Amino acid sequence: MSEQQPIWRRLIGYAMPFRKQILWALLLLLLGTSAELAGPFVAKIAIDDHVLSIQKTWYRFAEPPQAAGGHVQAVKIGNEYLVRADWLPDPALAEQIGGKRTQILSEKTAYYVLDHPLEKKGTPVFERQESSDGREHFTLKLLQGDVVVEQNAADLLTAEDVKSLYGWDIAPLGWLMGGYVLLLIFSAAMNYVQLLSLQTTAQRIIQRMRIDLFSHLQKLPVAFFDKTPIGSLVSRVSNDTEAIRELYVSVLATFVQNGVYLVGILVALFILQPKLALFCSALVPVIVVLIVVYRKFSTRYYTVIRARLSDMNATINEMIQNMTLVQAFRREADVRKEFAEVNNQYFQEKLKENTLESILLRPAVDFLAKISLTLIVWYFGSQSFSDVISFGVLYAFIDYLGRFFEPINMIMNRLSQLQQALTASKRVFEVLDTPEAARGGNQALERPRGHVVFENVSFAYNDQDYVLKNVSFVAEPGQTIALVGHTGSGKSSLMNLLLGFYPINQGSIRIDGRDIQTLDPQSLRQHIGLVLQDPFLFTGSIGFNIRLYNEAITDEQVKQAAAAVKADGFIDKLSQQYAEPVVEKGATLSAGQRQLLSFARALAADPAILILDEATASIDSETESVIQDALHVLSSGRTTFIIAHRLSTIQHADQILVLSRGEIVERGTHDELMAVDGIYYKMYQLQQGQVLRDAVV
Repeated sequence: MSEQQPIWRRLIGYAMPFRKQILWALLLLLLGTSAELAGPFVAKIAIDDHVLSIQKTWYRFAEPPQAAGGHVQAVKIGNEYLVRADWLPDPALAEQIGGKRTQILSEKTAYYVLDHPLEKKGTPVFERQESSDGREHFTLKLLQGDVVVEQNAADLLTAEDVKSLYGWDIAPLGWLMGGYVLLLIFSAAMNYVQLLSLQTTAQRIIQRMRIDLFSHLQKLPVAFFDKTPIGSLVSRVSNDTEAIRELYVSVLATFVQNGVYLVGILVALFILQPKLALFCSALVPVIVVLIVVYRKFSTRYYTVIRARLSDMNATINEMIQNMTLVQAFRREADVRKEFAEVNNQYFQEKLKENTLESILLRPAVDFLAKISLTLIVWYFGSQSFSDVISFGVLYAFIDYLGRFFEPINMIMNRLSQLQQALTASKRVFEVLDTPEAARGGNQALERPRGHVVFENVSFAYNDQDYVLKNVSFVAEPGQTIALVGHTGSGKSSLMNLLLGFYPINQGSIRIDGRDIQTLDPQSLRQHIGLVLQDPFLFTGSIGFNIRLYNEAITDEQVKQAAAAVKADGFIDKLSQQYAEPVVEKGATLSAGQRQLLSFARALAADPAILILDEATASIDSETESVIQDALHVLSSGRTTFIIAHRLSTIQHADQILVLSRGEIVERGTHDELMAVDGIYYKMYQLQQGQVLRDAVV
C-alpha cells in the first residue's frame, strides 16, 4: 500500500480542480441511496399497519365508543361495532369503556371474528352451528394432535365485512404506495443526474491527464523515444488513461454508494433485529479478508497484463508500419506467429485474473449470502414458536439482507477495475515522472545571422562510446556546409546536437557567438529548418502540411513557398489543389512530391539555418534536377548544412567536411578535395563509376 499512496495522492490531485462537481455528484448519490434505502421501511409500514391490519388487536362494542373529539372510528359487524386498538385514544382503557377484546383469524381465504383472543397454539378446526340471524356461526377448536386444547366461538365475516374492516386503510395505503413510488422515482432521478455529472467530470479529468501526458511526451529527450516502443506509449495515452477514467466513474461511485448502502442497511437491521444485525456485522471482517487476499494477488497479475497489452500494441504498430517489408519478404507467417505468442501471453495472464475473480469475488460473496440467508430463515422460524414476528418485519429483514450483499457484490466486482486503474495509473505516472530533456538555458534567440561554430565537440550516446571526437569547424552566415562520410561516421549526430536533441559531452556549439546550451531550445529551433530523407506528412491537407500548425503563415505564403520549390506543378493538377486531403504519411503521393512539400514547409517557416538530412537520397535522377533547383532556392541566404551520400549534389558547397569514425578527416571545397587523393576523392570516383555503369546498362 505504501507504493500506492503517492498514486492515490496524484489521482486526488487531478480530481481536486473538480472537487465541487464531484462532491455535488456524491451528494446526489447519497440522496438517491437514502431514498432507495427508505423503501423497505415504507413497505414494512404498509404491510404491518395496513395490509395485515386485520390481524391486529380488536375490541367489540355494543355502541360506537366516544372520544374527547367525537366518535371513534368503528366498523359495524352485525349488531356490534369492531374497533381496532390503534383507533382508540388509549387502548389500555378500552375495556373500561365497554370494549371486549377479540381477535380476527384468517383461515385460507376466510376471515372469522372470535369471541375472545386465542391463548394457545394448535390446528384450527371449524364446526358450523345453527344460525337464526342470517350470519354463519362456528365453533373453533384448537387441536394439538387429537386433543382439543382450546375452544372458541367464531363468526364468519362476509366479503362486505372484510371490505369495511379495510375501509380505513385504503387511503393511508394509497399514500404509502404513492410515497414508495415517489421514492423510487426520486432515487432514479438522483442516480441519473449524479451519473451524468460524474461521467462528465471524469471525462474532463482524463482529458486533462491526457493533455499533460501528451505535452510531457513532447518534452522528453529524443533518447527516450529511441528505446521506448511507440505502441507502448500509445497504450499509455489511450488504454491506460481510459482505465483510470473508470476509477473516477464506476469505482468511485460504486464504493461511495455501496458504502452508504452498507451503513444504512446495518442501521436498519439493528432497528429491526439487533441480534441478527450483529451476525451480519460479523461478516464484514470476512469480506475485508477476501478483499485483501484478492488485491495481493491481482496486483501482480494486472501489472503483467498491462505490460503484455502494451507489448501487443507495440507488435501491431511495428507490423503495420512495416507492412510493405513484411509482404515483400513473405514474412506474414512469422509475424503472425510472433503476434500469436504475445497474444497468448496476454491470454494466459487474463486467464489467471479470471480464475482469481471467479474464486474470490462474486462466488465467494454469494456463498456467504446463501449461508446467511439459511441461518436467518432458521432463526425466524425458531423464533416464531416462542414469539410472534410480524410479516412486515420478516419481509423488511429479508429485503435488507438481500440488499446487504448486493453492495458487497458491487464493490467486489469493481475491485478488478480498481486494480486495473491503479496499475494503469502507475504506468502513466512512470511516463510523467520521466525527466524532461535538459532544457539548457532560458535565453531567447532573435533571428541569427547564421554564424555557427563547433569547437572541440565530443559526444557519446552511451557512456564513453564516443561517436564524435573533438569536432571543430566554422560555418559563416549564408554558407553551405556539406557533411559526407560512411554510415555511422557521425553526420546526423552533429545535426542532432545543433538542434539540441542531445546534451553535448564536451566542447561547445555557438550561434552568432552564443552557446546553444544557454539558449531556450524552443527559441533555438524556431530558427532552424529541417528536411529529412523520408519526409513525414501529417493527416490533413496539402496546405496544412506546408503550414504545419503555424497559423501565422498565410495562404498566399503557402502558395509562394510551393511555387518557389516548384511543388505547385503537381499541386495545381490535384482536384482540390492545396485543400487536397493527405492520408497518413502521404501514401498517395510519390517520394519526390513528398520531398517537395517538405522543402515548401521549410521555406514557408523561413529559418535562418537549414539542415538537409539525406534530402535527395531516395530521389530518382529525373526528379533530382527539380529537387536541386528547389535546394538552391531553399538554401539561398541561409546557413545550410547538407548531409549527403550523393556527392554530385554537394559540389556547390562552400565547405565539405569528410567524417570518419566521429572525426573530421578532410575538409575543403569539391575542387580542393578532388585535388587530394583522399577519402572524398575515392568516394566520388566510386560513385561516378557506378553512374557510368548504370548508364551503359
